[in-house]
Amino acid sequence: MPITDILTKNANERGNDVALVEINPQELEKRRTSWRDYALIEPSRTDSFRSELTWGEFERKANRLANLLLTRHIRKGDKVAILLMNCLEWLPIYFGILKTGAMAVPMNFRYTAEEIRYCLDLADADYLIFGPEFVGRVEDVCDRLPRIKSFLYVGEDCPSFAESYNALVSCCSGKKPDIRINDEDDAAIYFSSGTTGFPKAIVHRHRSLMHACIVEQNHHHQTPEDVFLCIPPLYHTGAKMHWFGSFLVGGKAVLLRGIKPEWIINAVASEKCSIVWLLVPWAQDILDAIDRGEINLNDYDLSRWHLMHIGAQPVPPSLIKRWKEHFPHHQYDTNYGLSESIGPGAVHLGMENIDHVGAIGVAGYKWETRIVDEQHNDVAPGTVGELAVRGDGVMRCYYKDEKATAEVLSPDNWLFTGDMARMSDDGFIYLVDRKKDVIITGGENLYPVQIEDFIRKHDSVKDVAVIGLPDIRLGEIATAIVEIKPGYTMTEEQFNEFCLGLPRYQRPRKVIFASVPRNPTGKIEKPKLRRIYGAEKLVAQQNELK
Repeated sequence: MPITDILTKNANERGNDVALVEINPQELEKRRTSWRDYALIEPSRTDSFRSELTWGEFERKANRLANLLLTRHIRKGDKVAILLMNCLEWLPIYFGILKTGAMAVPMNFRYTAEEIRYCLDLADADYLIFGPEFVGRVEDVCDRLPRIKSFLYVGEDCPSFAESYNALVSCCSGKKPDIRINDEDDAAIYFSSGTTGFPKAIVHRHRSLMHACIVEQNHHHQTPEDVFLCIPPLYHTGAKMHWFGSFLVGGKAVLLRGIKPEWIINAVASEKCSIVWLLVPWAQDILDAIDRGEINLNDYDLSRWHLMHIGAQPVPPSLIKRWKEHFPHHQYDTNYGLSESIGPGAVHLGMENIDHVGAIGVAGYKWETRIVDEQHNDVAPGTVGELAVRGDGVMRCYYKDEKATAEVLSPDNWLFTGDMARMSDDGFIYLVDRKKDVIITGGENLYPVQIEDFIRKHDSVKDVAVIGLPDIRLGEIATAIVEIKPGYTMTEEQFNEFCLGLPRYQRPRKVIFASVPRNPTGKIEKPKLRRIYGAEKLVAQQNELK
């Protein structure tokens, strides 16, 4: 069954129930109004700070876009790109594209103009639907996108090179189009995060999307009464695929536009959220704000919040220990996945396995896992190898890239993830590091995640990234980029003394105190760090040799 049928079902059965809420806290700051004052005033439920859609409205909006695209002769196999910040229009547009049988192509809102052009070309996009934040970037490249039939603009003051989305869809029927879609039809192209170079275009079928719904609901048991707080960007599989578990049963989603700790806590309290998915930096920021006294949990009604789950990167056990000290009644889960496996769920810890914090877990519902060597043979428990996963959520291919597809996808549909992992004797999988992030120093393999987990235990450390930098004698040396918490200090001597707690071969040879860049899904941008500090290192070594 295609995922679009779930939307129609929810509209038929729960048409007047709220499906989506958008909250933009920056609007309150412009008004110099507190969140609590807003709640007391109880203004219209739709304004620039808070707006909402019922399931019936959600379905009709999606149908109107689908019917508009069909009048423009969009058909199965065509591609419609989405370049929007998280907003109330995002999901109806996504589902509207799917209802035509065409492929939705969500795009990273951080892309530069040239990256936008590159990805639209790569995906053979036929239409681009974009918002006001991207006018300048799209205008810079619109003349070099001959395949794009039209640019549809979502917002007021439509630029001259585009058509007004709002004006066009308002004239279209809200009736469901009669387009037959099956599970094997291509549904979407997602772009890889680009951590190893230019993004790849990942093709998923409709069965992948439905698989994500079933897996997420099985893992976290959402009910129609649950309210899911969605903070990560919707263009990424890690955001809406977690919401898909609630979507499957008609549960509400709250789209929060901002990541400040007080905004997250206020949103949970005011919207009575029960499930929140966080990235590691956001969870750390919330805990730090509580410890500094900036957030007093007694001031908020958080009684409905029962699940905090987290993912997109290895989760430090020390973070969860701190979290449980402040939120002792929370269930906790972590999920592993990648865009090639339709996002989270291929491996999950399980709410019942909090005693195994540090592991990413076991094979997810309807997923299989293996850990293999370079020849793709299974390795013994305790041995580090590459994690492979198999299930209905695995991509069909990298679009127009047979070579790259063959490198990661076996004929029997095993996806080789590029992540190094080991399995304990009791069957739990522990992520060690990205295959391409392993540091080889003097012939010894170092796994940065293990070193990072240790360094994060220091009270002064906000974030850390360990990378390999070129070294004439050893090949590479482990270098720690350490971001210090506001109000704290650390010297190189103090850092080195703390690292005496590591085995000698794992101790970083160099420390750099600087910010740690992360992408919108929370992953450390190590290629960027290697480019910045690797170039500096090479220049210094070359100067020494002169």
